[in-house]
Amino acid sequence: MLTVAFPAAAFDTNCYVLAPAAGEECVIVDPGIGVEETLREVLAQHRLRPAAVLLTHGHVDHVYSVTPVCGADTAAYIHGDDRYRLKDLLSNVAPGLLGMLEQQFGQRATWTEPTNVVEVTDRATLDLAGLGFEVLHAPGHTEGSVMFTVDEVPDGIADQVDVDRTLLSGDVLFAGSIGRTDLPGGDPAAMDRSLREVVLPLPDSTLVLPGHYQATTMDRERATNPYLQGLAP
Repeated sequence: MLTVAFPAAAFDTNCYVLAPAAGEECVIVDPGIGVEETLREVLAQHRLRPAAVLLTHGHVDHVYSVTPVCGADTAAYIHGDDRYRLKDLLSNVAPGLLGMLEQQFGQRATWTEPTNVVEVTDRATLDLAGLGFEVLHAPGHTEGSVMFTVDEVPDGIADQVDVDRTLLSGDVLFAGSIGRTDLPGGDPAAMDRSLREVVLPLPDSTLVLPGHYQATTMDRERATNPYLQGLAP
């Protein structure tokens, strides 16, 4: 699976581009703040055509560029419990944070809801761009936080680590940590349930591509992540 990852211009949010191969359709995951130019370069370099945009949740640092990236034709997929965030994104951003971002980028923040939004549900399967994804609802960071699994791994990665599938974990699971639960929509008890019932049952052979920071594996996180210690699936 052709896999390209690069950080957004704010918060180091990871944006991912996945495709069966160069010259094919692709899926874009979490187009955050200021990703458009880099994304255009990636698509041109690999001759890729966007088929869908997957959103792991509705926070501004993961979805800010979704509308220009989708344009009029490409659908954005988000869990129904976070759908409301796309209706008026900026109203859910603290004024101080919004002011900081506007100062950083030298322009007023604007928001237009995507034209085509598809609501996904837990355990739904999505056949997009020749790749098969399963939706795993894992609330706690937000009400509608999801992870996406695909039974493929990035080209060349299996030569480096023992993995046979990929998890796009959003802000549920990081290398050595988890997403925070103290923001609006966060719920520590829900996060514990998601970690115990959704994350821990994943096979050790799962490559984890998180919403921030470096990639990891379920084998490594099960053994070392302090937030998974003491939990039983």
